[in-house]
Amino acid sequence: MNDTVIKVRGYHLDLYGHVNNARYLEFLEEARWAMIEEKIDLGELKKRGIGMVVVNINIDYRLPAGLGDSLSITSRICRIGTKSATVEQIIMRDGTGTMIASAKVTFVVIDIKTQNVLRIDESLRQLLELFS
Repeated sequence: MNDTVIKVRGYHLDLYGHVNNARYLEFLEEARWAMIEEKIDLGELKKRGIGMVVVNINIDYRLPAGLGDSLSITSRICRIGTKSATVEQIIMRDGTGTMIASAKVTFVVIDIKTQNVLRIDESLRQLLELFS
């Protein structure tokens, strides 16, 4: 599990003064990168010819976030299958316990050269389980 904090800036807002729905995709991606970089040597995966590609994102928006809000994003892998895994992410208004949004992001592991989906072998499964 990993927590990432993002401060809402003016350029994140839409004409209604709250965070635009598309920006949440960027916030979630930033948090996933932070989670991955904490425990995985991406250079080593690249040498092995392995990549991880998002294939599905579902976001439930609950409350708007606005200028100056500090958002805490918790990310953890909640499911590991044979060819895909799912990351659960929760966006909270930092320090208040107020949920802003939640998401489930499914990714597959691919062979970088062929772009074919790979089975998640035991070594990769153990690596992914570090994020449960």
